[in-house]
Amino acid sequence: MSKHTAIVRWKNHGPDFLSRRYSREHSLHFDGGAVIPGSPSPQIVPSPWSNPAAVDPEEAFIASVSSCHMLCFLHVACDAGFLPESYDDAAEGLMTKNERGSLWISQITLHPSIAWCGDKPPTASEVKHLHHLAHEQCFIANSIKTDVIVQPGN
Repeated sequence: MSKHTAIVRWKNHGPDFLSRRYSREHSLHFDGGAVIPGSPSPQIVPSPWSNPAAVDPEEAFIASVSSCHMLCFLHVACDAGFLPESYDDAAEGLMTKNERGSLWISQITLHPSIAWCGDKPPTASEVKHLHHLAHEQCFIANSIKTDVIVQPGN
């Protein structure tokens, strides 16, 4: 078992909080020392109370699923003796309303594209199997109710 932490910090910098006219910008602090600017999505909270250059929770969630899948994929590819040269994923999340009318990210589609090197690159069916194994092992995908679809680009 392991424990993982993140610190989220926000500070009120103005008198207009109760009229909902306040910045939602904040910072995300991780245990290794990385600090990332955070903000709500400008699609949810308009500027000037959001910052489109910062990471919003929806993007962080989608990136978390994509990153976990990639790390598991690299692990199972190594186990299978395949040598990836690069891995890119243009992951997308779909936000819809649930049965109670609340917004949620109902689907994440991963679009991994892997370049292979080495003497024997995997076949398309072997790549599909590697993605299946990676999805089964992904800690994040195993922790959510969002549908995760993997559509490899190669």
